[in-house]
Amino acid sequence: MKKIVQTAGRTQLGEFAPEFAHLNDDILFGEVWSRNDLLSLRDRSLVTITSLISQGITDNSLKYHLQSAKNNGITRTEAAEIITHIAFYAGWPKAWAAFNLAKEVWNEDVFEPGCRNNWHTHHATKGGGQMLVGVAGRGWYQEEGKPAQEIIPGTVIHIPANVKHWHGAAKDSWFAHLAFEIPGENTSNEWQEAVSDEEYNKTK
Repeated sequence: MKKIVQTAGRTQLGEFAPEFAHLNDDILFGEVWSRNDLLSLRDRSLVTITSLISQGITDNSLKYHLQSAKNNGITRTEAAEIITHIAFYAGWPKAWAAFNLAKEVWNEDVFEPGCRNNWHTHHATKGGGQMLVGVAGRGWYQEEGKPAQEIIPGTVIHIPANVKHWHGAAKDSWFAHLAFEIPGENTSNEWQEAVSDEEYNKTK
């Protein structure tokens, strides 16, 4: 079971409102979000972004939770469908505002030097997988059990379904890529453990 670690409350309100910071960091995220035996993190992200959009909350808190939803496996296509569905119940203007943030999140595949995502797998029973296209800087892609491959502008990486992998920036360079989900049957994304410093430091 993944434990959610949150420090935003203490960082932003620790001196002004320490009890609120405690409730935010330790109870909401430390207990409620971490109680994954009944709802997965993906499910909790879906419920949270639906609640925020329905209330018309389209500030940085929604962007944070959209980013979390992406990290928890909700794809760009699924996000568009979710917000479209919400529009009919919560209101068209709220959906427009949410789409503006979602476009930033799902188009924002930019990594600062040394930043990488977790190991993850794009599952499918047929078709599926992902395509990466390097657009700026220098980065790395690695499949489990294989050497890392360098990505520079113009590099195209085809990631088959059901292959555990990670991608991110080189130690000394910002990096940006386009990421495309390949259509398939029974597709899902599984986010796994972090790439260790030992594993990452094997890149050059």
